[in-house]
Amino acid sequence: MTTSPGAPRSRFVDGLRLGLTTFTIAPVRPGAVDRPAARVAMATAGAYGLAVGALVGALAIGLRAADAPALLTAALVVGVATLVSRGLHLDGLADTVDALGSYGDRDRALAIMKSPEVGPFGVAAIVFALVIPIAAIDGLLGRPWWAVLAAAAVGYGTGRIAATWACRVGQPAARPDGLGALVAGTVPSPAAVAATLVVGALAVPAVPDRPWQGPVAVLAALAATAAVTAHLRRRIGGITGDTLGACVEIGTAVALIGVAW
Repeated sequence: MTTSPGAPRSRFVDGLRLGLTTFTIAPVRPGAVDRPAARVAMATAGAYGLAVGALVGALAIGLRAADAPALLTAALVVGVATLVSRGLHLDGLADTVDALGSYGDRDRALAIMKSPEVGPFGVAAIVFALVIPIAAIDGLLGRPWWAVLAAAAVGYGTGRIAATWACRVGQPAARPDGLGALVAGTVPSPAAVAATLVVGALAVPAVPDRPWQGPVAVLAALAATAAVTAHLRRRIGGITGDTLGACVEIGTAVALIGVAW
């Protein structure tokens, strides 16, 4: 069976479309949904996060220029960032925390993830995942506009790169079906490293007096989500779509803490 000359480009475009529909609310028609497209979508996840962060960073700068109260500005920024991602990652975080908070076996934990109900652990996780970025962005608003923009972009970009690392080659899926099975093990490690280097470089201006702190925040966030992913592999055998959402939210929160400290 031969492949037409336009097929590789088509698969790349399909991957970009899949990434947009996975990480944003962009009204894009999906193309082919398969593992080659998933590889592109997960490898480029950081770009969607950078775009979301740049969008809400610009919003924060505009609201500050309009003399909006800092806490209100931060709340609006985080609210818009959540809406832009359809709240999908928060839902995944809640399901993951509920599952891990149970003392059931692997099958019980996976059943909890599939349930539409949110338990007390999940509610608490959502609260923390909203309050921490709000507090971090509130603390960033006294910096120059370019530092605010860089910090927001890096915070949300790092969260998506956490998903890239969670899908690297060798990472198994917890189930034979679903989003986790589609994307697990699709991203070559060099692609994840390249994405990390890009976001790490963009993090340098996020903390004006300490240029090293932004890159360190990126690495700390990825280390935290790597620990979560390793625990999930031991507990449920791999990743699911919900656990990817958890990595996004945890990575974003830790990165924002790191650049705001």
